[in-house]
Amino acid sequence: MDWISPRRLKKLGMLNMNRRNVDYIARYNDRSSYPLVDNKLKTKLAVSEYGVKTPKLLQVVRQQHEISHFRDMAADLKGFAIKPAKGSGGKGITVITGRDGDDFVKASGARIPAAMLERHLTNILAGLYSLAGTPDVAIVENLVQSSPALARYSFQGVPDIRIVVFQGYPVMAMLRLATTASDGKANLHQGAVGVGLDIGSGKSLNAVQFNRPITLHPDTGLALENIGIDDWENMLEMAARCYEATGLGYMGVDLVVDANEGPLLLELNARPGLAIQMANGCGLLPRLNAIEDLKRPHFSPRERAQFAMESFARR
Repeated sequence: MDWISPRRLKKLGMLNMNRRNVDYIARYNDRSSYPLVDNKLKTKLAVSEYGVKTPKLLQVVRQQHEISHFRDMAADLKGFAIKPAKGSGGKGITVITGRDGDDFVKASGARIPAAMLERHLTNILAGLYSLAGTPDVAIVENLVQSSPALARYSFQGVPDIRIVVFQGYPVMAMLRLATTASDGKANLHQGAVGVGLDIGSGKSLNAVQFNRPITLHPDTGLALENIGIDDWENMLEMAARCYEATGLGYMGVDLVVDANEGPLLLELNARPGLAIQMANGCGLLPRLNAIEDLKRPHFSPRERAQFAMESFARR
């Protein structure tokens, strides 16, 4: 997006990084809750107790000797994802979508021998992708089969939905679509497309790539103005439930829509980025202020989701 004056940003209610860090992350996120969201395995176990579904766990590799079981576990699998439990920004994630004889096939079509995947598991355990370079755990999950209605808009990668949740209320959302520039990952900093979503309906509003407005996906050529997310209220309620599961007052909730399982939680983020505001064409501050000003907070996740849909819908 082109340069905007500080006065214009203030009028739009844009939250900046300093204010996010001080007034929201530091104030509302207890440090003791961070390990829950900085570790994907701990996240899966925590949210499952609150009825939030995640991709099926196939294997957990904690020790080097457990890697020898990987080939047997994966022998009959056509697709799966290997992830470092403490990785961030998609680093270290390997997605397998098929088989070619004894080799595994990535979404890009590249062939990988089993020995290479075993080396990758070894690197994960050594902490190559962990946040602080500390020893890690590798998790192997069922492959997400993205809903065809959304998959068509993304390029060689699973589209996901980021929802910012404040004090248990979903306040802003966007759809993230992979591109050639993002190497099949739904990461806006690497060039994925961000599509703002109306909290009231789950329908697309605006779209950006590298913070600049676009109307067509750069690879698929499809228009981004009439996208709708099915089961939207349920997804908002899932996001709201993550507040009870973690106790984090300000976080990003990343969901996918699986063709067979429906909405699934991919991961949580205690320090969600601010580009979601550009994708929505409006700032977070008015919505955050509205939640802080509530005289009587809503206690159930469903009530909070319904309040958000009614209060923050694009008029």
